[in-house]
Amino acid sequence: MAQIFQQVPLHHFILLSVVLFSIGVFGVLFRRNAIVIFMSVELMLNSVNLLLVAFSAYHNDPAGQIFVFFVMAVAAAEVAVGLAIITLIYRNLRTVDVGQLRALRI
Repeated sequence: MAQIFQQVPLHHFILLSVVLFSIGVFGVLFRRNAIVIFMSVELMLNSVNLLLVAFSAYHNDPAGQIFVFFVMAVAAAEVAVGLAIITLIYRNLRTVDVGQLRALRI
């Protein structure tokens, strides 16, 4: 598997990861829908995972690939908690627009 990664230049992986991370950042900053924001955060995590795997393969060090599993475990926990929060917000407000969350303040 490492040989497949080494056939593609490293800067291609870096460029792809930067593009994916930038799309995620713009999604978090400029979108109002909580589900889209949630997906944008997941996209940013996956772009970092791509970089970790690429650097790990290029340096023949499995530490980056092992660290990806920990990031994926944190992302799975984030999905469970985040979807539960979004579901509760939708039940209370009938919308997932983050601009409407001010109504939940005391």
